[in-house]
Amino acid sequence: MKDFLEDVKKVVDVFKEHLDNQIKIVSHIDTDGITAASIASQAFLREGIKFSLSFVKMLDDAVLEELNLEESKIIFFLDLGSGSIKEIERILKDKIVFILDHHKISEKKTKLNLLNLCKNEDADYREISGAGTVYLFFRCMNNKNIDLAYLAVVGAIGDMQENRGFIGLNKLILQDAVNNGDIVVKQGLYMFGIQTKPLDRVLEYSTDPYIPGVTGNREGTLTFLDEIGIKPEGKKYPKVINLNQEEMKKLVTGIILKRLGSEKEPENVLGPIYILKNEKEDMMKDARDFSTLLNSCGRLSRPSLGMGVCLGDKNARTNAIKLLNDYKFELINSLNWFYKKKKNKELIEGEGYMIINSEDNVKDALIGTLASIVAKSNLYKDGTIIIGLAHTLDGETKISARIAGNGDYNLRDLLIGITRKLGNYVAGGHRVACGASIPQEKEQDFIKIAKESLDRKFY
Repeated sequence: MKDFLEDVKKVVDVFKEHLDNQIKIVSHIDTDGITAASIASQAFLREGIKFSLSFVKMLDDAVLEELNLEESKIIFFLDLGSGSIKEIERILKDKIVFILDHHKISEKKTKLNLLNLCKNEDADYREISGAGTVYLFFRCMNNKNIDLAYLAVVGAIGDMQENRGFIGLNKLILQDAVNNGDIVVKQGLYMFGIQTKPLDRVLEYSTDPYIPGVTGNREGTLTFLDEIGIKPEGKKYPKVINLNQEEMKKLVTGIILKRLGSEKEPENVLGPIYILKNEKEDMMKDARDFSTLLNSCGRLSRPSLGMGVCLGDKNARTNAIKLLNDYKFELINSLNWFYKKKKNKELIEGEGYMIINSEDNVKDALIGTLASIVAKSNLYKDGTIIIGLAHTLDGETKISARIAGNGDYNLRDLLIGITRKLGNYVAGGHRVACGASIPQEKEQDFIKIAKESLDRKFY
């Protein structure tokens, strides 16, 4: 941690030598990337530094060639770039490049201004997010930027780095947000919408945790509430935060019982809740809900809308909430499709793995989220590998891989190894959450090689 913070200062010092140049920010489109871009933007505005901003799904030669035509002399890559060092050095050789990231580094030696905890090969993926790296950079540049720590916490949650608490530098960043009065940490129910939505809607739309017979099932939700003895107040059920102690005990016990019968214990429905003190009493009050909102913007190719929310734009907030409702509806439909296929044994299951080939039944923007929910669903033992595939509108197959529980297996290397056998296709991400993209005509070849690789692993 100390060495990394020293690296932060060195990179900031280099940047201070170039403050008179035009700046281009390039950030990833997910929650982590959106919060990273929001932190950088607000920090630059605070300093009166002019910049332009673009969001991208991935870096390839076409994107880099376009960036090379930009007038901006300085380019900041946020939450991406570490896996494309050779390409950046080749194409952007006349630019001053800063990479603030947390993904695996493709080249150990580079002249680029690289700030990445993964320079230390022993670093745990959950120690810091892309947004956290960006935050520490700008906090070092100006300590007033401590008021942006909460966005780095939201980014880390969006990148699945929170596991009943934070570790490493994320823990330090959370403490900054708490000390600055922006976040309050409480113990509570790990579900979306507990601050704002009536209990019946929270349960019906709960995807994390997934509640068998309740999630996506209106009739099942009402039956469940009747069975545990929680009644509506008039025609409406109370919000979760308004339940008394006895009602909360009944609710938690009921959810745990519904989730019994899996390989893992199902008690993981309680944990720390991160309340954003300066947000209104809506779905941005809970940091996990805020993260989900930004994720929906990124998944549905509206990252700039998510950034508008981070910057406090009221219209962006309204439109993002509408987008989130559509996103949750689509996600419930995807989950119902999955559980129907699983029940009918129409999915590819092997020892220690499952391959979900959804084709056109799940939107490509949702296949990663579906894989994540299945990995967390309590249906599979720790270490089970979940691979989801979905068709895109441009004839590609998007692939997302996740791992259940605390399994120690490098999914990124797995996907890179498989896709290289198929051709020169893009694959990347983290050990426990990664993705790839291949032509649809290579889909069955991918599945065949994946099964062979996974069967050997678990043989």
